[in-house]
Amino acid sequence: MRESVEALPMRGNALRRAVAGALPKLRAVTEPQSAVPRAPGKWSPREVMGHLIDSASNNHQRFVRAQFQEDLVFPGYVQDEWVRHQNYREEPWADLVELWRLYNLHLARVMDEIPEELWRRETRKHTFDEILMVAVPAGQPATLEHLRRDYVAHLQHHVEQIPGPVS
Repeated sequence: MRESVEALPMRGNALRRAVAGALPKLRAVTEPQSAVPRAPGKWSPREVMGHLIDSASNNHQRFVRAQFQEDLVFPGYVQDEWVRHQNYREEPWADLVELWRLYNLHLARVMDEIPEELWRRETRKHTFDEILMVAVPAGQPATLEHLRRDYVAHLQHHVEQIPGPVS
């Protein structure tokens, strides 16, 4: 039987805090500012936000699948192609921010529902050397907690790339 929710650490809280902390900055970016790439060949804020939505989508599946498979082997995805084919540069900024916010709040809830023993379960069979921003070397023990921490760090890394509003 599962422990009460109150007795478990709320694994989604770090994600909730990251989202809440980013929202004032993101909501202050104007529609025209959101369309301007940081530099030639770089993503615009809209495309960065689209990438973060794609990341949420892919990691959502990983967190769910990890609960009923023995390993932590998950496919990667071609990030630039995903962003390009979905044409995020034409999507309204406010819509992207709201989708990102809601998707991540859902993902935080999913994290809260994962039993504690699954967060700590170690496996040497994983793809965290390929799919994480801070890789776990192949053959080294990895846990679902590695994925959670990396996901939040990745989100924060990309939010920091979005320029704040111009006064």
